[in-house]
Amino acid sequence: MSSADVCILPQPRECVRKENEFELRYDQYLVLGAGTAGLSLESLQQDMQKYLGFALPLRRGSSRPGDVVFACAEGLGEQEYVLDISETGILAQAGGEAGLRYAMQTLRQLLCQRGAALPCLHIRDYPATAERGYYFDVTRGRVPTLDYLKKLASRMAYYKLNQMQLYIEHSFLFRDLSEVWRDDTPLTAEEILELDAYCQKLGIELVPSLSSFGHLYKLLRTRQYAHLCELEDPAAEPFSFKERMAHHTIDVSNPESLALMKKLIGEYMELFSSRRFNICADETFDLGKGKNKERAEKEGVSGIYIEFVRELCEFVVEQGRTPMFWGDIICGFPQEYQKLPKGTICLNWGYAPQQSGENAEKLFRAGAIQYLCPGVAGWNQWINKIEASYENIRRMCGYAQEYHALGVLNTDWGDFGHINHPEFSIPGLIYGAAFSWNPEILPFAEINRQISKLEYLDDTGQIVSIAAEADVYYDFTWEAAVSYCECKEEERRQTFARYTDAERLARVSEDNEKLHELQLRLKRNLPKMDTEKRAAAGEFILAMDGIRVFNEIGAVLTAYYEQKETCTDFGALAARLENWFYYYKKLWRSVSRESGLSQIEAVIIWYADLLRSL
Repeated sequence: MSSADVCILPQPRECVRKENEFELRYDQYLVLGAGTAGLSLESLQQDMQKYLGFALPLRRGSSRPGDVVFACAEGLGEQEYVLDISETGILAQAGGEAGLRYAMQTLRQLLCQRGAALPCLHIRDYPATAERGYYFDVTRGRVPTLDYLKKLASRMAYYKLNQMQLYIEHSFLFRDLSEVWRDDTPLTAEEILELDAYCQKLGIELVPSLSSFGHLYKLLRTRQYAHLCELEDPAAEPFSFKERMAHHTIDVSNPESLALMKKLIGEYMELFSSRRFNICADETFDLGKGKNKERAEKEGVSGIYIEFVRELCEFVVEQGRTPMFWGDIICGFPQEYQKLPKGTICLNWGYAPQQSGENAEKLFRAGAIQYLCPGVAGWNQWINKIEASYENIRRMCGYAQEYHALGVLNTDWGDFGHINHPEFSIPGLIYGAAFSWNPEILPFAEINRQISKLEYLDDTGQIVSIAAEADVYYDFTWEAAVSYCECKEEERRQTFARYTDAERLARVSEDNEKLHELQLRLKRNLPKMDTEKRAAAGEFILAMDGIRVFNEIGAVLTAYYEQKETCTDFGALAARLENWFYYYKKLWRSVSRESGLSQIEAVIIWYADLLRSL
């Protein structure tokens, strides 16, 4: 099938276009055949009503010419399907319900583009990687609404992903941790149960994930559990985005630590139908630098790290589940993997655009079961670094094939407050879905065109490419802004120089004009988009305004430190920042609870006050 015809993402492994079309009529049926007891075609019927004006009713049993039939067949893999569209009907066959669901998603994508006159096709399709997931940070800034999480799961199913994980440090309402979540808007047990059931219906495994070693910022700053921190006096300083990323590893030598983690893991895992559990155990930066310094000198940091991870993994196994953990630490001593329970899955992450496959090879040679874990590059960004995510994801999916990884888990982290609107991660989500399914990598421009047409219903195929250009003009980054805001007064000048590029800040006027041109292109593109998808353009436009305002703040600070005169009206710039943030908060609340919004707001207010003081 030519790329100019219809877009199917992920690309099918085999697709043959035939002559003629199949005409869908209101008096035909969706027929559930052999092996379809648990198959739901609700989303297909909803799309039919939406794109055709009618939805075919369901029936079981025999079919007639013109019907759309779903049935299991021998000789096909569980996730493999064959979709035949002929002049006389549609037949979807698969080795199991997973394959039938994927056939349904392909049919939904065709309906979206072709309506009731479908091209006659023969498709045979199956994934290159068995387990294909998406990992969403719901702790370090955003706690999404349940409605948004369901919407995300539905989007994942549409692109044939089959696993979802939510990153939790403190944003779940544990029964005995009120001091941890009292100032937050945590997810509840009832919501997790509802989301789990919803995911099961979609054929998505919702795997529990809980920070249990490093990244315990809020837990280890409480009066109740501060004594379990590796470092002394963990709550001595006020809240800091940078400190939250850098410290707060648990004291592995205190018996209370292991008991507490087992208690929390046990309480949380019972909410999930999945037989897996991700204990995280990543970025244990402080291990051996505080209370365990002497022990680390005797046993080595690797020894005390692997012992605690092993104890947690064994507990997970005792509960009848398979443990998972992040692989950044163990990649330094991969031979230690063999000390973990058999079947433990190592989540091997790496987020550089030019990411090396060295760690994947190390773990492969050490006999580790691994997932390759790329990222959508949204952390610290108002708009994701879309091209960087494409390069990273395509490489990591390639390593998954090369080193026979069990899965690919594409990550969306929330460092420094999760400021990017989660919808901006959808192109990256689709890259991961496409490249973990089919090793044939579409060029950057081409997959963006297809995503624009299929996901955003943009006839021009331009919206993703326009959004991807914004990163080029990001001169005063959020990381720089936060670092400058949080540093000590006497360190301000050095911090500003450390986190900024003088050449970029010298061209703020030109870059802001380029951003304005991108905004105009999005606005001119609106009539070419489906009305229900036009909001996406407005979201990108709003984020570009945020980039422009911060670019100007960076230019003002540069002039201040260089003692140069500027024609900037500081009060007017402060007002622009405040007005922009008002609309940003409205967008945040449309998909997320209050959660960490107040922490972002504190930075915004600090800058507005700073501008008025200059």
